[in-house]
Amino acid sequence: MKKPNTLKIKSLIKHRKNSKSEAALTSETLLEVDLDAIEGIAYSPGDPQVECQKQKNIGKISAKIKKWQRNSKSPETPTDNAVELDFNGNLEQNRLAEAQQQLLEAEECLFSSKEVTRGKDEEDKLQMDYEIFILRLRLVIQDSFIEDNQETLKSALISIVKEEAQDRRWAEVAADQRPIWRPTRCRQFHDTLLQIIVEQRMKNADEQNNLADNLSTSLKREVFRLGKQVQKDLLRVVRNLRECYPPDFDICRLYARLYHQAFSTRLQEFSRSNISSEECLYILSWIVEYYPKDVLKYKELEEHINSSSLGPLLPEEDLERLEKQYFSYKENEIRKWLSNAFEKEVKKWSDDIEPELMDGYYFSNFALDVLPLVDGAVKDVNTLLSSEDKAWSLLNQLDSFFLSYKTSLEKLIKRNPENIPKTLSANLDNIYQFRDYVQKPEHPFSEDTRTACLSTLADLKNICHKYFLSRIHTELKPLYQKLWTKVWFAGNSEVVEELVKELENYIENFKELKPVCREELLAELHVEVMVEYVRRMMKRKLKLKDKEQQEAAAEFICHDSSKICSVFAKVGSRQEWLSQILHKLSEILKLQDPGSLQIEIVTLARDYPDISEQHVLALLNLKTNLSSSDLRKIKGCLSEIRDTLDTESPTSFFSKVLVKRKII
Repeated sequence: MKKPNTLKIKSLIKHRKNSKSEAALTSETLLEVDLDAIEGIAYSPGDPQVECQKQKNIGKISAKIKKWQRNSKSPETPTDNAVELDFNGNLEQNRLAEAQQQLLEAEECLFSSKEVTRGKDEEDKLQMDYEIFILRLRLVIQDSFIEDNQETLKSALISIVKEEAQDRRWAEVAADQRPIWRPTRCRQFHDTLLQIIVEQRMKNADEQNNLADNLSTSLKREVFRLGKQVQKDLLRVVRNLRECYPPDFDICRLYARLYHQAFSTRLQEFSRSNISSEECLYILSWIVEYYPKDVLKYKELEEHINSSSLGPLLPEEDLERLEKQYFSYKENEIRKWLSNAFEKEVKKWSDDIEPELMDGYYFSNFALDVLPLVDGAVKDVNTLLSSEDKAWSLLNQLDSFFLSYKTSLEKLIKRNPENIPKTLSANLDNIYQFRDYVQKPEHPFSEDTRTACLSTLADLKNICHKYFLSRIHTELKPLYQKLWTKVWFAGNSEVVEELVKELENYIENFKELKPVCREELLAELHVEVMVEYVRRMMKRKLKLKDKEQQEAAAEFICHDSSKICSVFAKVGSRQEWLSQILHKLSEILKLQDPGSLQIEIVTLARDYPDISEQHVLALLNLKTNLSSSDLRKIKGCLSEIRDTLDTESPTSFFSKVLVKRKII
């Protein structure tokens, strides 16, 4: 009766009863031993003689296995008085290197000389011993991850190295002159077996890992277990197995390649199935972040593994499909976040809900609801997709978002609900937070999007500022109208002191604005008050007929400048440059010499390139004692230097001062 080529062997090694769950095989595992796969002997297919002999050997191999069951400890070194062990004894003592050396000696004896006649029984016995040895070798390699097996593994690897050397020797001999079992290809057999071991360990990845229980789907739990199995096993290779192997095996890199391939195969299966967006994100996170950084770059592993040689975990086609799905998910997610946050804020406006006070300032969560989510999504896309263009695309949504914000704010001001001053105070803080985010160079806006967003945010700020400041200027108009009139000239201090007092009252109303918002608002108010002062001055309602009047007016100007600027300085205005403008204008009023006056006008034009000819003539027309010829000379000189002026001056003032009619 013909026996099958596969033996089922139970309880192969006694010490496996104490092995841990992560061992590839346990004492309860049925190991299928395919003799054709493990013998590594180059038999000719269909050889009747070989087939017949193989059937005889199977029974004998089974008997050997039973002996191995009784003794599977690490190799023992015999004492000086010990009896020298034969081949079977060495196998029973797990001394594979010694057993293999005995096989080599027997092979040399049997095949070394053509003159020696080889007995059929001797050759058959040696062939069977080689089959038994290869089977024993398989079992030892199969148990590589069992800690107590390390010394036996070292012995097995020594025998593999010797077998490879013997294969190379026989390669120089004609095929019909070699033993039928040559070449044994033990190294190839070893590498193939490692691949099977790795695949089996990945298939049975530790399901007892409690950390995976926190993950929301079975696919995410499976990916986590696979990744952790790779890390755990590679650490055991580096810490334990590496010392067992000769350097030329490069065992750490070999295992790394095998685990990489096994992990890659499973990830490909997952990526080609119908996975959710969350699962897509999780797989990408393992590919880009966890696997290369937490596994391959783990401190103990990095120096032993050439991660750059492993290649990508997923083929380009699979990776692109995941990236496309993930990016679409992030685009929709940001769109939803922006829409929800905007609707929530606008509803508060519609219901005229008073914003809350925090640390004494009106506050809204609008920017805080939006920016962290957007920034997190952009960073995720940058990290996982390494694509600046895609990050730009996500941030492009802020452009339309800010435009909608602007439209709604304009509608709110038209409605003018009761709480609008408080609502605008809170929204100024939001606008400044948005502006700060857009301005930072580390945030990957395209230049066009950044410019468009900053422009819209500037419009939003101006809408709020205009609401507050226009009301102030309306209230101050009666006082503005007294400036540079006979009333002002007759009792200068009274007009300006009243103006300053009113300014202080209005400034007090802004105490519930965040400091950065209040500072910019008051800086703008400071500029506008000074612009209004100079505009009233250039309306020419007051004529300064002689030197005494001109010097008196110059003194009044300096006094007014000091009073006005001191009010804003007290509340933190940093517009120091404004205090110089009225002083420079006062110098022009005081000067009587046409030549000196001409020099002062040129200096003023260089300091303030936005001053026009109309401004200069309006100023000079206050001095009624200045002749027409002197006016023409100054005008001509101003025209000559106009082309040499730096029109890109950081301070713009006179362009805001409107002179209604041209003065000739």
